[in-house]
Amino acid sequence: MITSVKEILAKAKEGGYAVGAFNTINLETTRAIVDAAQELRSPVIIQVTEKTMEYAGGRMIFNIIKNEVEFYAPEVPVGIHLDHGKSFEIIERAVEIGFTSVMYDGSRKKFADNLDITKKVVALCKEKGVDVQGELGSVPYLGEAGTGEINWDEYMTDPGQAATFVRESGIDALAVAIGNAHGFFKEREVPDYDRLEMVNKSCDNMPLVLHGASDWEDGKVKEVISRGICCFNVDTAIRLAFINSVINSTKNQGRSISFDVRNLLGEAREAVKDVVKQKMILFGSDGKI
Repeated sequence: MITSVKEILAKAKEGGYAVGAFNTINLETTRAIVDAAQELRSPVIIQVTEKTMEYAGGRMIFNIIKNEVEFYAPEVPVGIHLDHGKSFEIIERAVEIGFTSVMYDGSRKKFADNLDITKKVVALCKEKGVDVQGELGSVPYLGEAGTGEINWDEYMTDPGQAATFVRESGIDALAVAIGNAHGFFKEREVPDYDRLEMVNKSCDNMPLVLHGASDWEDGKVKEVISRGICCFNVDTAIRLAFINSVINSTKNQGRSISFDVRNLLGEAREAVKDVVKQKMILFGSDGKI
């Protein structure tokens, strides 16, 4: 069943576990995520980026998710979320399509500009009953910084600013930066757990989201959940599983190569499902329906 992301995050925060917000780009990835959630009895968030909306068509990919959930997994709480919306216009588009949750990413802007646009996004979305995630601090991407040492203090979330941002913007969840990084960007050697704890307290236990943690292992995951993280975004791990499956399936390893696209993509779907299930167990969301 299509469920409010705010509700999903609130239950995770209260229950001391985290949910996965998994990026989808097509039917196969969507089915893998939903099947994993159904098999493990786990709430889940399925999210789409601007680039995926351009690739698949915003209305098309939204309805693929919606139809998959409503027809094949009506008992599974699923939130549909726009990931990293970087303009007011794309937020408007997602709301018009029917997304129940959006992220406005103003993290590369000055604090005052980020806050101002986030407030406008919240005003628009509250009228429509749409949840809003904001971001403060900067989670870097590969290519954004040089190859030398990174001054992580310039990237990470300031607890004092976070309190102001949450209070004045009216957001429902906050994406934070504690040394985490998108994709293959080299992360801070040890996440700033103390900073996260201060952000959690200063934001009055608002649901906190961690981006760029696809490769985090058990110890780090438990540490940040205990300090307020209740949602992990997962994209890179899904892409790698999908691509590696397709590559391996098309190699001639002593057997005939299948030219049935359904077989190739079906194997990729199963590879993604395995990754999603591993993450759900790691985050502690399995069995929480």
